[in-house]
Amino acid sequence: MKSTLIQKLDDKQAIIGIVGLGYVGLPLTIRYCEVGYKVIGFDIDPTKISVLEQGKSYIEHIPGSAIQAAVAQGFEATTDFSRVSEADALIICVPTPLNQYREPDLSFVTNTTDALLPYLRPGQVVSLESTTYPGTTDEELLPRVESTGLKVGENAFLVYSPEREDPGNANFSTCTIPKVCGGFTPACLEVGMALYGQVIDRVVPVSSTRAAELTKLLENIHRAVNIGLVNEMKIVADKMGIDIHEVIRAAATKPFGFVPYYPGPGLGGHCIPIDPFYLTWKAREYGVHTRFIELAGEVNSAMPDYVIAKVGAGLNALKKSINGSRVLALGISYKKNVDDMRESPSVMLMEKLRDLGADVSYSDPHVPIFPKMRRHKFELSSVPLDYETIASYDCVLLATDHDKFDYELIKKAAKLIVDTRGRYLQPSPHIIKA
Repeated sequence: MKSTLIQKLDDKQAIIGIVGLGYVGLPLTIRYCEVGYKVIGFDIDPTKISVLEQGKSYIEHIPGSAIQAAVAQGFEATTDFSRVSEADALIICVPTPLNQYREPDLSFVTNTTDALLPYLRPGQVVSLESTTYPGTTDEELLPRVESTGLKVGENAFLVYSPEREDPGNANFSTCTIPKVCGGFTPACLEVGMALYGQVIDRVVPVSSTRAAELTKLLENIHRAVNIGLVNEMKIVADKMGIDIHEVIRAAATKPFGFVPYYPGPGLGGHCIPIDPFYLTWKAREYGVHTRFIELAGEVNSAMPDYVIAKVGAGLNALKKSINGSRVLALGISYKKNVDDMRESPSVMLMEKLRDLGADVSYSDPHVPIFPKMRRHKFELSSVPLDYETIASYDCVLLATDHDKFDYELIKKAAKLIVDTRGRYLQPSPHIIKA
């Protein structure tokens, strides 16, 4: 059965099922279609299905033309999970957030897997791409799959291959980013390598699903820890009257032994603010206290309050308080030049300012209407940036430094700018670095 499935994958005769058509699943769908596979996309959101059926995209950096090309190749999007039985490969790309106690929330993964179970059949491979703690694939997915009577490694196959999407990064695409893959058994790994080998330029095999799961966490914890370091350095530099961005630029000229990381108003995105907590939570099971990782988390979690203090100090200098002031947040996606709002620190800043009594608005060329979010609610639309509009606010908070902003206009019109991204290099009395 393994050989038959691998042959179908190699010959591009296999039908690929992508479960979860978001920032990870949709680019992967397009890539499989590009090389000639038949793809069925599954999602519980009927709105997404409707948009895709019209040949349109709901993700800014994915053009409608790519969706139309996928549809022409035979791509179908559906909420009907009974069609799971048609697929030879099922790739799960669903969120893995934290719950209110900052503990892993695997409900999306487990609920999705449970929805697949009635329709699983011999000869399929199931691949999990969602970021999670080591042990998830064999502790949560394996018993569920085998509860159907299938035997993983013999007539069904189970792999973990973490996503590495970087929305808005023009230097890398789905096919050019190397992909790590671990199988529950050696046979599972062989199938996993065949599953991704036709669509990814380089697939990197590892010895187990747990090794692959920890690989993903290491990548993102590496970033979280280094961002925590540079955020702490920013606070020290600020107390000393030194521009940390100037220091980073100077240090980055060293051609070895230094990698530049940049401070900001907090951590954002679907990985960096969340992934460290997955490992620290799982490590407790083994009696390990991950002090270094948790310290970085404490530093990064404190950055929004640091920024709010800077806003308060800037308004105080103008004989104003946060309460009653009009504050314009510039950029509410989690990083520049994308429309991705997941875990955006800008939203946390807006909420903190609102709670302190500020009249908060935002401007973001990539997010025209504040989207529906699980934990955050604003009934706002993006404010157009012209001189009169900018000048009408007591404070402009530069939270995400999109390239589309006219920074000279903002500098001329704003009464007060709190710059969390180091966009303004030259000192100015009405610009506060935060």
